[in-house]
Amino acid sequence: MLLWLTGCKQPLEPRVVNNHYTLEECKEELLEAEDYSQGESIDKIVVVKKERKMYLYKEGKVQNTLPVSLGKNPIGHKQQQGDNRTPEGEFWISRKLCSPQYFRSLCISYPRPEDKVSAARRGVNPGGAVTLHGQPTWNADGKGDSYTLSKNWTQGCVAVTNSAMKELWYAVREGVPIIIR
Repeated sequence: MLLWLTGCKQPLEPRVVNNHYTLEECKEELLEAEDYSQGESIDKIVVVKKERKMYLYKEGKVQNTLPVSLGKNPIGHKQQQGDNRTPEGEFWISRKLCSPQYFRSLCISYPRPEDKVSAARRGVNPGGAVTLHGQPTWNADGKGDSYTLSKNWTQGCVAVTNSAMKELWYAVREGVPIIIR
């Protein structure tokens, strides 16, 4: 559990209807999240793929460390759409997204201009829609967290537990740098 947030309204528990997360609560939270993130928040995220860990920083100090799942093919930088690799490099959180499949998502600014140029030289699509997201709907209650966190299962995203994502939702503002190495 993340502990740097105090006094924030707790998001509702994830609800699944017809195998999708409901989005009504999320849309409300999206509007409220910016108000709450004015207080205590993190200002940098570092994902170390080899360790399968995410380090959350505030003012240069690690506030928390979280286990993560990565793309199914985790070694190396993302080269093209469908390669199941998690990109490497310096990015930023470009927006927050209510996800019917993965609870809540923080969008990562991939592909960068250099990723697009590299892919174009090779005649491939660089891919996109890379996010830091929660769990699939079958694990909405978190009972399968130990299973999902023991594997790399995404298509190139970084996945955390829904309980971690609930806290990140309020602690991370758009523009926060995320370094993946």
